[in-house]
Amino acid sequence: MSTSKVISADEAIARIGEGAVVTTTGFVQSCIPEALHAALEKRFVETGAPRDLTLIMCAGAGDSKGLGTGRLHHEGLLKRVIAANFGRMPKVAQAAQEDKIQGYNLPQGVISKLYRSCASGSPGLFTRVGLHTYVDPRLGGGKVNTKTKEDLVKLVEVDGKEWLFYKATPINVALIRATSADPLGNLSMEREALTLDVLAQAMAAHNNGGIVIAQVERIVAEGSIKPKDVKVPGILVDCVVVADPPEMHRMNYGVMYDPGLAGEVRVTVDSLPTMEFDERKIIARRASFELPPNGVINLGVGAPDGVANVANEEKVTPYLVMTTEAGAVGGVLAGGSSFGSSANAHSILDQNQMFDFYHGGGLDLTCLGMAECDSLGNVNTSKFGGKLNGCGGFIDISQNARAVVFAGTFTAGGLQVAIEDGKLRIVKEGRARKFVKQVEQVTFSGQYAAQKAQPVIYVTERCVFQLTDHGLELIEVAPGIDIDRDILAHMAFKPHIHSPVTMNPRIFVNQPMDLLADLLNKNLKDRVSFDSEQKILNLDLEGWSVRKKADIADLKKVIVDACEAIGGRVNVVINQASCRIAEDLYDEYADMVAYVTKHHYGRSARYATSALTRQKLLEALRRRGLDTHVFANAAEAYGFLQRQAAE
Repeated sequence: MSTSKVISADEAIARIGEGAVVTTTGFVQSCIPEALHAALEKRFVETGAPRDLTLIMCAGAGDSKGLGTGRLHHEGLLKRVIAANFGRMPKVAQAAQEDKIQGYNLPQGVISKLYRSCASGSPGLFTRVGLHTYVDPRLGGGKVNTKTKEDLVKLVEVDGKEWLFYKATPINVALIRATSADPLGNLSMEREALTLDVLAQAMAAHNNGGIVIAQVERIVAEGSIKPKDVKVPGILVDCVVVADPPEMHRMNYGVMYDPGLAGEVRVTVDSLPTMEFDERKIIARRASFELPPNGVINLGVGAPDGVANVANEEKVTPYLVMTTEAGAVGGVLAGGSSFGSSANAHSILDQNQMFDFYHGGGLDLTCLGMAECDSLGNVNTSKFGGKLNGCGGFIDISQNARAVVFAGTFTAGGLQVAIEDGKLRIVKEGRARKFVKQVEQVTFSGQYAAQKAQPVIYVTERCVFQLTDHGLELIEVAPGIDIDRDILAHMAFKPHIHSPVTMNPRIFVNQPMDLLADLLNKNLKDRVSFDSEQKILNLDLEGWSVRKKADIADLKKVIVDACEAIGGRVNVVINQASCRIAEDLYDEYADMVAYVTKHHYGRSARYATSALTRQKLLEALRRRGLDTHVFANAAEAYGFLQRQAAE
């Protein structure tokens, strides 16, 4: 490498021209090229240049207090921002809200993949991500203020289906980060927690005739980096800056360096801290009952990231594959300043590759936070309370995961609860309602999800709702909670209420929940009993959940084994009171019923207290040609069988 490539941060930043389009890397508080951001801020404050930059970035990259991209708030430095998250740079967000700069808030995965569009010379990206949200041109096109005029998102139709086309913005400068650089400019990332989009960003800038500035921790000898360990080849790199002082190259703002998060060592998961037994843990414990064994899962920041801790405590982590949109696959997901990373990760993908996986439907479940929710099941996490936070990867993930759990406290701002004798008591209610008449901005469309039969539930510390064709239905209530006093009195709308059940009491006792047994349906056989006098097989599915296809397979095996043990066909009564079947699994469940009806059942009758459940069951079973009955209670079901036997 010529000596001109290894230069100071000030010298590198001096190469950025007026009006340039600059992209930078970083995820929340990790992998941020802090020395480059600081040098850019210093140059502008001292010289007033460069002016009118366009900043393109994916997730927020800062501490929300002025570091990272928060350094770029000075008036005149930025003209336009295209970002998934504004919350990590509040003064920049404020400038956008005050119409001082142009701003676009686009999905994180879309921006991540647009880097590849820029690198390959493509005009943009076709995707369905963002339909029926505020990114949809019919709902604003992702523009954050009236100053922003250009349309970067267009609605198009392909083969009779709606798609969005996101326009790519050519990039002039890429600010990236790696661990080591060799004399040829090759970059490796051995001490980084994530790889993010550094290769795609570098290629996008280079192929547009721009410059690539890489911040590194050290310079190593030529040949030190194995070819397969080179993340960004030297042909793409124009400037290398060694971070000085070393604090400018922290792994994240809370951790100087953690070899476990870098994948250099394996850590003992038993040493990971446990969560305090409070409302946040209650939420995480309830959400954990939705985890699909052998499934691929994404967890959001805040209350949802507690699910990883609960899974670890309950020893179910080996049966799951947790992921983050930042690229971590497997292991125990980290929280706090290390959010996005993973201890003992199986692998680290580039961020754009992870979003390929997410957009293509690879996620079995996601658990995400919620700031506002309305009666239609719409969720807002992007703009609320007078603040422009941004969507991050929320839209990419929530629209494409097979099932969604939204998790968060019922109210916000000062909420205090007590957990006593297995019951929840609201000590002090939060100041702000989260269940509102209409969300300020649609980050997740409940109606669109319902149209797609996407299973969605909303978990709080005191109750659980599920999404239906008609909006939110209250399905579970915590022990000790009064529906009128503690739930309806603090909502701006009344949800559908049929037959809510009590949340699992194990959630509210500070000891292991034996979660693994539930997730693997180990106790499902205990729900089957045979009345030898009446010659009736009783199947008690009260409160049981069909969350995934494997649940149906497990139930089918239990039924078949019981019938074969009895010998011959057997009359059956099925209790489906408060039995929740995921919206997209009704037909598969009906297929299972059709099979056991054809091969094992004599007469059958089922009952469910919820009229909505009865209706859905009847519709699904009749689509399979089953002339079945779903009664309102046990007496009607047993009476039906008795009348049938007497005829």
